[in-house]
Amino acid sequence: MHYVYLLQCANGSIYTGCTNNLENRLKRHERGEVHYTSDKLPVEVITYICFKDKYKAYQFEKYLKSGSGIAFRQKRLV
Repeated sequence: MHYVYLLQCANGSIYTGCTNNLENRLKRHERGEVHYTSDKLPVEVITYICFKDKYKAYQFEKYLKSGSGIAFRQKRLV
């Protein structure tokens, strides 16, 4: 399974990521090993969405980072 996830950072920003091992990836965020979130700790999981197809997961992540995807995220997921 592949996961697209949203994290609320301490500074109020939202991080969007994609992984096939959500538990491990969240631990890496918490340890400060992910460049974008390392200076924005602590982070909190807002939501995650599970996909069977990794390409669909990466397409959805890319969409959520686009202009219309950000609007969708703010209206429907946050």
